[in-house]
Amino acid sequence: MANSRSGDSVTERLVRVLETFDTDRTVQTATEIGRRARLPSSTAHRIVADLVDCGLLERDEEQRVRLGMRLWELAMRGSHALRLRQAALPFMERVQAHIREHTQLAVLENDETLFVERLSHPHAGANITRVAGRLPLHASSAGLVLLAYGTEELQERVLAGPLEAVSPETVTDPSRLRRILAGIRRDGAVVSPGTVETVSTGIAVPVREGRGQVIAALSAVLPYEASAPPAVEELRVAASGISAALGTHRP
Repeated sequence: MANSRSGDSVTERLVRVLETFDTDRTVQTATEIGRRARLPSSTAHRIVADLVDCGLLERDEEQRVRLGMRLWELAMRGSHALRLRQAALPFMERVQAHIREHTQLAVLENDETLFVERLSHPHAGANITRVAGRLPLHASSAGLVLLAYGTEELQERVLAGPLEAVSPETVTDPSRLRRILAGIRRDGAVVSPGTVETVSTGIAVPVREGRGQVIAALSAVLPYEASAPPAVEELRVAASGISAALGTHRP
């Protein structure tokens, strides 16, 4: 792709435009997109028009812009996340039937925890995570599992900081985090009271593929005072089932 005068490739500018959308900002004007993507107004309007023409963005009646259905369609084709979600959902539903709070599936993406599925009871407690939402790896039970089984390079990069405190109880001390990660590798699970929200406890276990590599984390979010062991066992059984399902549905 040709570069702009600033040195950015066309692809980089397209990605910056798409990244201006999130779960709280689903509709924008082309001018707002340009400002958030750090693009000249004329460039932003041109890119937005091109993306609308090919269906990756859509305009509403007020000429504001939102992500297009074609972008979702393309993302679903052959997606690793889609295959993982399809294998995981029956087992997540069984967990959810017992815990009746929140059950989540997360993967490692660009040194962050990316949540690809979540099931929640209508009367479940607090939980700030969302499907397609992200959290720092050290700041949730799922992220801690992904970090614990990540490469040494990943761990050193994350522990070098900065380590953001998402809640007053988020562990941000590198030495303490190293001990927590070692405990996860020893026990195959983590219980993290108050890590994301002070009223909740996160519990997570690893999900492995056929060769034993950890490819996801299965987690539950319970009220802070809830008993953790029953949920840990539910998650372990479900994670084993997901791993088996992935092994029987390889492409």
